[in-house]
Amino acid sequence: MLSAQDNEILTRVGPGTPTGEVLRRYWTPALLSREVTEPGGVPVRVRLLGEDLVAFRDTQGRVGLIQENCPHRGASMFFGRNEDGPDGTCGLRCLYHGWQFDVDGRCVDMPSEPPASTFKERVRATAYPTHESGGIVWTYMGPPETMTPFRDFGTETLPVEYQLASKTRSYCNWVQTMEGNFDTAHISWLHSWPGANEIQDDGSDKPGYPSNVLTWKFWMHDRAPGIEVANTWYGFKYAGIRNTPNGHTNVRVTQYIFPYSTIVPAVPFSTRQLMVIPIDDDNCWRVNFNVSIPSNPAGHGGEPLFGTIDPYSAGQALRTNGEIARTHVAENDYLIDREQQRTTTFSGIADFVSQDLMVTESMGPIYDRSQEHLGAIDKAIIRMRQLIVRTAKKFADDPAAPLPALAGPDADFRRIRAADKTLEEGEDWRMLGTDDDPGVREAEEALRHRLPSAGG
Repeated sequence: MLSAQDNEILTRVGPGTPTGEVLRRYWTPALLSREVTEPGGVPVRVRLLGEDLVAFRDTQGRVGLIQENCPHRGASMFFGRNEDGPDGTCGLRCLYHGWQFDVDGRCVDMPSEPPASTFKERVRATAYPTHESGGIVWTYMGPPETMTPFRDFGTETLPVEYQLASKTRSYCNWVQTMEGNFDTAHISWLHSWPGANEIQDDGSDKPGYPSNVLTWKFWMHDRAPGIEVANTWYGFKYAGIRNTPNGHTNVRVTQYIFPYSTIVPAVPFSTRQLMVIPIDDDNCWRVNFNVSIPSNPAGHGGEPLFGTIDPYSAGQALRTNGEIARTHVAENDYLIDREQQRTTTFSGIADFVSQDLMVTESMGPIYDRSQEHLGAIDKAIIRMRQLIVRTAKKFADDPAAPLPALAGPDADFRRIRAADKTLEEGEDWRMLGTDDDPGVREAEEALRHRLPSAGG
């Protein structure tokens, strides 16, 4: 359990809070590029780390992220006109008195003041720098003098046709949502279904890479996995270790990249990022995005995880702006079907991701962790909490203290991978997903043959 004081440090993200100040030192997804596609188009409200902002793409194609309330009298800039200004300038013009602000927060026009006035030169809107990469508009909300280089997870060189970013709103604290990504034991319960026990061995219950279909059976067969955690320069990785029906050892390796990001395992490995971004203390976004070109290595994984044999849907409808429209919410009890719960699935909730959202949101907006009782399966969750709380406390005492997992000359975020494999005799799970993993080498070789101009 956490003390009430540490729970406050862990969960509060607004300006001036210990964790909020740490998070502001990292480039953070603010919105999806497809939400502001048109130069001179409609502005978008953005609430991020407890701050109310407005995003817009100006007539020159630049994305701005500024405070929502006009610095003059506080009217919302969301209703403003996104248009050209005088002398080649452009920006968002407040409807109240016509004051116009560019993407850098400068007041470029103040037509309601006398022509000779220099007042506009002394007025600025709070504005945060933006960077577009991988279909996402990222922002840096810390002090300008401490802005760090952008962390490239692989999106900087990802061709547009392979960019795939989406987001799902979750109605609870960001840590609550993220903790589910560190809980490999829950897949053997929350996501289980009795029919998984009847899946026939397709020959892949042996050392090597199992089929996705057979992993369902592994999860159901061993419902109390062992947990091992290993520290890394970017955070940590942990293994969920299960015995297979044939007596082998299957390992799922999940990655944590401080402060927001996890990479969830797939066969043979995965690089797709899942970032949990705080909207405020009580709400967050689950942001998914690709960082690499699919390699499609032959012979690994088999059929997709969601197929004809399982009772779950793979996801809900994607809106044109990239947000996943939720149909399973607290107001309709996540469409739980009690008959299905008795006969077909453990949860009775048909949508896979909605099962996760149900458990994390049902804890309340911010769960009181001083009331919980943690067990052996919670080692990764404990490590994540410790890392965030200790970093926040140290940073509050010394803002010059170094922060983990920032970009630097030796930090290559593109080589971080989650993995799923049944171990060979004597094989170390810590090798899985690294450049030494045979599955990684095979995949990169396949990619070189398929896309010779793309590199490795």
